[in-house]
Amino acid sequence: MLATKRKPATIGEILTEEFMLPLGLTQTALAEAMGVQRKHVNELCNDRRNVTAATALILARVFGNSPDFWLNVQRRTDLWEAMHSPRERERIERAKPLPSAA
Repeated sequence: MLATKRKPATIGEILTEEFMLPLGLTQTALAEAMGVQRKHVNELCNDRRNVTAATALILARVFGNSPDFWLNVQRRTDLWEAMHSPRERERIERAKPLPSAA
């Protein structure tokens, strides 16, 4: 599983610091480029919305990178949160490997 204790950068952090700020984009301008409501972009920037496959495809088209980039950022965050949530950790540790899969 994940070998780090440091929380990975979130979608909001990467979107804001690595893309919007260097390009001088506002949330409104990005929303227009994406063809979505400003609320959608605001929720992404503030980590209140996860990146779906459709959103990853849109972001990839807007910024000229791959949808895998955006989905991997989301995946790393999701895995880290599951590994560091006491409730989820308890559920994970209750699972028992199958003898044929070990």
